[in-house]
Amino acid sequence: MARIVTSSENHSQNDIKQSEVVVVMVPFPAQGHLNQLHLSRLVLSYNIPIYYLGFSTNISQAKDRVHGWDPLTTPNIHFQEFPTLSSYYAIPPCSDHNSSEASSKVIVSVLDASLELREPFQYQMPIEAYCFHAVSAFATSSMYWQTTQKCLHLPAFLGKFIERLLLPSGAEFFHGLPSLQNSFTPEFLDFVGRQYNKHSSFCSGNLYDTRKVVEGPYLEVLAKFHRLLRRGKQWAIGSFNPATVPESKPSNNPRHKCLKWLGKQEANLVLLVSFGTTVRDALLPKGEQVQIPNDYQERVEGRGVIVKDWAPQLEILRYSSTGGFISHCGWNSCIESITMGVPFATWPMLFDQPRNAVLVTKVLNIGIALKDWERRDELITSTTIEAAIRKLMASPNGNEMRMRARELGKKVRQSVTDGGDSKREMDSFIHY
Repeated sequence: MARIVTSSENHSQNDIKQSEVVVVMVPFPAQGHLNQLHLSRLVLSYNIPIYYLGFSTNISQAKDRVHGWDPLTTPNIHFQEFPTLSSYYAIPPCSDHNSSEASSKVIVSVLDASLELREPFQYQMPIEAYCFHAVSAFATSSMYWQTTQKCLHLPAFLGKFIERLLLPSGAEFFHGLPSLQNSFTPEFLDFVGRQYNKHSSFCSGNLYDTRKVVEGPYLEVLAKFHRLLRRGKQWAIGSFNPATVPESKPSNNPRHKCLKWLGKQEANLVLLVSFGTTVRDALLPKGEQVQIPNDYQERVEGRGVIVKDWAPQLEILRYSSTGGFISHCGWNSCIESITMGVPFATWPMLFDQPRNAVLVTKVLNIGIALKDWERRDELITSTTIEAAIRKLMASPNGNEMRMRARELGKKVRQSVTDGGDSKREMDSFIHY
């Protein structure tokens, strides 16, 4: 995210003129990062024009999948499209649909594509650049913490002592967190290292897609690291998805077929199962549909709904009939479910997801681990899945988690109102 200043005059927060400041959004070309379009809407509310840059296909995805508003009818948001690299959307199929191999190929293609966005974007005017972190504060701070301990070669007992000395109340990094090496591909770690070295010299501040009511202690940890590393200020201005989703109007935006079905179900009866956009893109060649076992769709007729294309996840989670969520724990899915007060059964795949699963199950206590990261290479049996679902959906423990999730969701929704911590953080960022 870049703020381009075209005038040297100073004005108050409420007197920003469009001719003086514009904001340029350059999102990483992956579904979870396209939420900078929602961030754009927040910035627009302060009368600051937005230029949203990206590949044509990514911009089309962002427009089509946005929740709660229509970017095409919103003034002062300008889309600058670059031609899509054909290689990015022509990912070769993988042998035996191996998820690790497939995910690696997808990520390499996305990383290569993201580098192409640098060429057209030239720093020809006075500029301030802000780094947008589309991951949880817990994931980022735990990575910093692990890296620091590794670099200092601290013995375990001394590391624990320093942890107790430096970490604020409520912040804990649990034993057995995944290492960077076993949760990130080598290509991704190399990319992150190169990006960090490149932007550390001009980063004016850091924006986090989270809220203090969810991750306050871990935001404090990050603030300490940012001061130590001289990486500027930070603001927790997320989540960017709307805290409430208005009913769709049939005249201009027909409701998805699954929503009509959801509306007929009893409270807390439905379990949402979704593993995110990247999993689907990794395992399926372009144009190929998800293959459902023979007769399965007929067998669940009336009791369940299968959605093969994109689904309005935030709207699904909003329904009172949705009582649980089996999730890969991508941060977008986590923050949407937290906002709507729905508990989790976690099944992380890679990247920050296993850390997000720890946040959900051990820090916030609003979920259960369906698949532990230590057993990531094992086949999960139907018996294990059934036991986890029964615990989440039909047990006293599950009901307690549901109550905690609802209470946290209520706090999250209140945080975006006037006087709420998320609103104050956004005001502070714009003023800065």
